[in-house]
Amino acid sequence: MASAQNRAPKVSVLLLFFFVYHFCLSSNRVSAQSSPVFACDIGKNPSLAQFAFCNTSLGTAARVGDLVKRLTLQQKIGFLVNAAGNVDSLGIPKYEWWSEALHGVSYVGPGTHFSSVVPGATSFPQVILTAASFNASLFEAIGKVVSTEARAMYNVGLAGLTFWSPNINIFRDPRWGRGQETPGEDPLLSSKYGSGYVKGLQQRDDGDQDRLKVAACCKHYTAYDLDNWKGVDRYHFNAVVTKQDMDDTFQPPFKSCVIDGNVASVMCSYNQVNGKPTCADPDLLSGVIRGEWKLNGYIVSDCDSLDVFYNSQHYTKTPEEAAAKAILAGLDLNCGSFLSKHTEAAVKGGLVDETAIDKAISNNFATLMRLGFFDGDPNKQLYGKLGPKDVCTPENQELAREAARQGIVLLKNAAGSLPLSPTAIKTLAVIGPNANVTKTMIGNYEGTPCKYTTPLQGLTASVATVYQPGCSNVACSTAQLDDAKKIAASSDATVLVMGADQSIEAESRDRVDLHLPGQQSLLISAVANVSKGPVILVIMSGGGMDISFAKNDNKIKSILWVGYPGEAGGAAIADVIFGYYNPSGRLPMTWYPQSYADKVPMTNMNMRPDPSNGYPGRTYRFYTGETIYSFGDGLGYSQVVHRLVKAPKLVSVPLEEGHVCHSSSCKSIDTAENSCQNLAFDIHLGVKNTGRMSGAHTIFLFSTPPSVHNSPQKHLLGFEKVFLEAQTEALVRFNVDVCKDLSVVDEFGSRKVALGLHVLHVGSLKHSLNVRV
Repeated sequence: MASAQNRAPKVSVLLLFFFVYHFCLSSNRVSAQSSPVFACDIGKNPSLAQFAFCNTSLGTAARVGDLVKRLTLQQKIGFLVNAAGNVDSLGIPKYEWWSEALHGVSYVGPGTHFSSVVPGATSFPQVILTAASFNASLFEAIGKVVSTEARAMYNVGLAGLTFWSPNINIFRDPRWGRGQETPGEDPLLSSKYGSGYVKGLQQRDDGDQDRLKVAACCKHYTAYDLDNWKGVDRYHFNAVVTKQDMDDTFQPPFKSCVIDGNVASVMCSYNQVNGKPTCADPDLLSGVIRGEWKLNGYIVSDCDSLDVFYNSQHYTKTPEEAAAKAILAGLDLNCGSFLSKHTEAAVKGGLVDETAIDKAISNNFATLMRLGFFDGDPNKQLYGKLGPKDVCTPENQELAREAARQGIVLLKNAAGSLPLSPTAIKTLAVIGPNANVTKTMIGNYEGTPCKYTTPLQGLTASVATVYQPGCSNVACSTAQLDDAKKIAASSDATVLVMGADQSIEAESRDRVDLHLPGQQSLLISAVANVSKGPVILVIMSGGGMDISFAKNDNKIKSILWVGYPGEAGGAAIADVIFGYYNPSGRLPMTWYPQSYADKVPMTNMNMRPDPSNGYPGRTYRFYTGETIYSFGDGLGYSQVVHRLVKAPKLVSVPLEEGHVCHSSSCKSIDTAENSCQNLAFDIHLGVKNTGRMSGAHTIFLFSTPPSVHNSPQKHLLGFEKVFLEAQTEALVRFNVDVCKDLSVVDEFGSRKVALGLHVLHVGSLKHSLNVRV
């Protein structure tokens, strides 16, 4: 998704015009309007009752079919773009499809606005930190709150019903500016996050599976994870991806979003994949999303993607051909105006026929029907009573604080330096360019939050503090060492709040190195060297940093990573530092040394290492080099021990008589085999908190498969978040599906059950399991 300030020059002018034009049209309406946009207002216009598409007793397909046949070609084309047209004679108003809700209702996109009626919405942590909670029920709970606030804003004319979130791209490279928006580097975590958040957004309280609370959108499909790195930008990048990496790494989150989450929309990306723009690739759109995965909804382009593949990538000779290729590939909606300008000429030129346009707008209309847009007055529907009172409630804001607490990762805690005692600390030095920030805490695709609690405010609520920024901003071109050293030398403890912000990592801005910006490391070391008490380093960032100097500095007792922790971030940081909360977050991505960035180009999409040229591979699943911190790292204030209670040592896959693997040696068998279906077993674990403090604990079940088909060195089969009182044990059960969990993707993109020895890991516990026929 692009916004006006960060597009390539040609496209930025287009979008700027679009925003200004839309604002001029809508600014009066926003301040005055206090009712939602909807079709079939039979109360005001009784003649609309004659139309079958306004008849709520009919099925969606019948209603959509009736509506489409009443439209002229020009009217149909008006429904192919995000600023959808109106048809007054049919009681259909203009509708704006583009709203965002990445981690709270956002003001990015012209479909949503804040005003004196609703001045802000709950701003949850940026996704990368929420993912670090490894708590699937939390992902869904946040989605539910966001959709309630979205519906409340829709009811007073401040939001639409279609939200282009979540971003479930794999965080493949630590330099990617948009990694902060994603659930991290692991396909399983990204899948669980995507389907969970989508369910929270979409599922209605009456349990009606055919209807939607709001419509979510999984993006950016697919293999999109480079924005602007050393002169290579997303508008011109061709991601060369092997079939194995595609099906093993990049596709699983999207598959889960559609199949498990039943998402209403998928957004295709700017980049090409293996020479084809994703928004013009019939195999990816019609073939996979709609064909294999059976999407019940619409496919939308990233903003101006069609303009990009015509004007920047020169994929077609004419704009009409570009319009036709996108529609024929399976695109239903164009964010931008390209299809409104060029589709009619494409039809008249015989490049695409009207039935293809009917198909596209039918998918769009069906989504709006499921949202109740064509059911008349929303105030008389399920969510009609929601309003400003339901936004920024104390409960919603408390969930934002809880989400930040659950995600915060304790990376180092020498000799139990944390938690600090609020009674023993008389003065706390608080230093750093992110120590008193507000907007930095919410990352990008943000809305106006209900309120902010900065780290300094959060810490000051418990103890007396003295504050020095140490740097004028995160770029920290000149560190102000003297004042910072002075307060650290005279305080009982020091908290340094460092890291990044959107000037360092953002959409259209990838990093070129992994160091802390500017003179931040100089400031940290100088302060640590003179500090009277323990030094706690807090890193606020989306991506990982090479902070090996701090990890190895004995004066720096503790390190916390806090992502971009949302509106209540400062309160959550203080909760962890003072021990009101026992940290349980775990890293959702690998933290690499600077040597990785020096050696590995962002443009190399290969996940697997290549020993022939020293390429080390990517993510914990394949990377063979040194790390600063690893995926899944994180400490708590209590020791937790794991005990294996029950697990099989042998699993036999039954095969039909005469199967080739009975008579010859097989390394793997295809998961499509009937005998593989419904083959599962349970693993039971005892998990004991041996410490004095109660708290949540994240349990990971990893597997190291046999080394066949270039399989991962280990991969995540499941995770559970369990709350444990001090000195108590809980029993945790993992259900392992043999076809799904013990399979690997082969070189041709087919999923195979690997035969041989699988090693299951939970913490330091290892269990060997033999899979054979």
